[in-house]
Amino acid sequence: MHDFAGYRPGSLAGVVGLHAAYYARDWGFGLAFEAKVASELAGFLGRMEEGRDLFLTAWTGDRLDGSVTLDVTGGGPRGPHLRWFIVSEAARGAGLGKALLDRAMAHCSAVGDGRCWLTTFAGLGAARALYERHGFVLAEESAVDQWQGGVREQLFARRARS
Repeated sequence: MHDFAGYRPGSLAGVVGLHAAYYARDWGFGLAFEAKVASELAGFLGRMEEGRDLFLTAWTGDRLDGSVTLDVTGGGPRGPHLRWFIVSEAARGAGLGKALLDRAMAHCSAVGDGRCWLTTFAGLGAARALYERHGFVLAEESAVDQWQGGVREQLFARRARS
């Protein structure tokens, strides 16, 4: 069973570490990607508005097993931006990803009209299946590669509830 929390000491480094380890091992991403995650996540944490934005972490004791962020204040015209969604290798397959997204989408609906967006890239099948189960649809795909890992960027959007 996981304990869910917001920020606690070590969260920033832990979330960056989970991203760096997974994307280096499975996708060959390097320093440019890790620095981008660290810089943008630190910026978000420094400006986030409690109660409006969401920074959610999942822990087993002192081990960070996952995170998801909902950037409401900086999401722009598409609505809240879902970011930094990751589950540790140790926790994969146990439903933690679904639990994190359930909580993020509940928050999205509580603070707005339920619409949301995220960027990812082609090839992340398990994550895409979770996004689609939560109402996201592929809205755009391009050769843009903001992560510098040789991938095709995808934008998924979730519509406002009726």
